[in-house]
Amino acid sequence: MRRIQPIGLMAVGHACVDVYQGAVPALVPFLVAERGLGYVAVSGITLAATLLSSVVQPVFGVLTDRRPLTWLIPVSMTTAGLGIGLIGVGDAYWLAWLAAALSGLGVAAYHPEAARMARAVSGGSHVGMSWFSVGGNVGFALAPALVTPIVAAGGLRWTPVLIVPALFGAVITRLAVRSAALVAASNLQVRGVDDWPSFVRLSAIMVCRSIVFVGLGTFIALYAGQRVGGGTTTGGIALFILFAASAFGTLLGGRFATRFGRIRTLRASYAIAVPAIAALVFVPGPAFFAFLALTAIAMAIPFSLHVTLGQDFLPTRVGTAGGMTLGLAVSIGGIGTPILATLAEHTSLQTALTTLIALPLACALLGYLLREPVSGSAAG
Repeated sequence: MRRIQPIGLMAVGHACVDVYQGAVPALVPFLVAERGLGYVAVSGITLAATLLSSVVQPVFGVLTDRRPLTWLIPVSMTTAGLGIGLIGVGDAYWLAWLAAALSGLGVAAYHPEAARMARAVSGGSHVGMSWFSVGGNVGFALAPALVTPIVAAGGLRWTPVLIVPALFGAVITRLAVRSAALVAASNLQVRGVDDWPSFVRLSAIMVCRSIVFVGLGTFIALYAGQRVGGGTTTGGIALFILFAASAFGTLLGGRFATRFGRIRTLRASYAIAVPAIAALVFVPGPAFFAFLALTAIAMAIPFSLHVTLGQDFLPTRVGTAGGMTLGLAVSIGGIGTPILATLAEHTSLQTALTTLIALPLACALLGYLLREPVSGSAAG
């Protein structure tokens, strides 16, 4: 029970902060409809939310490896919510861009310290870390369910209402970090030898996954409308399926890793994702939603395994590893969205999404260059 309660509170906090990563793609159809933005312009908003996060995330990782920064978790969460809350205030594109960047900064500050503490209180358990990771997936999944009805009812001027989850999450997380047991556990140091070559290979896998996930998150709502019809409502459903199925896949990842091993699970999942994405792009009609769910599950199964593998490859720098695997690895995919957007505007959105098929194949092949760490996390 002493482990379950803190990791549960941290999972709730993780959900509250990752709502704001999911909020950006959920806002895309409204930015297109209300402000007339094109593919490249809306991809710029996504890039704003991810680029700053990608740049500063390693800095926060280094800082948290030097000393505990538990106060940073609720502060960063509030910052992430404030940025999304301001994204609809004013009509100027540059204001929305800066607001998205502010939200990205908050997300960047959150993940390294939160991942370090989650590892400590879960004892490095694959299942425990999968529950913490799934908190982020739940946040992504709830984003369209939260954003779509609010903005559909009041327009982009209602985005300040979206700061509420951040305030709630900050209170919940503050309760967690004030626990003496949690703070003490977060000071535990793991000894070992850092395996940078393996971590670099794992990072390459995470970058490829991130490009797929952020690309789908940015454009799947628009693509669902083209393939199935129904406008922004269909887009919201597609985003919910993407993120909810990802949450389910993350939980499966912890179970599969315990039974089959992390590396085998990682390879198999990415191999399954290749035909799943191909079917998602090319199969017409309502089957679109089934293949979207399969794609999300296959791409999400390795997610929490990236976290524990990264921390086991860098046992003396778990903050840096956690920041990379939970934060940077998710946000860096936004750098690829302008390329996808440019290709979509010059050809079609279907052609642009077709290019994503090659990336899980690359992940599966890179997985064969990885081996389980000699001294890994607890398997339970």
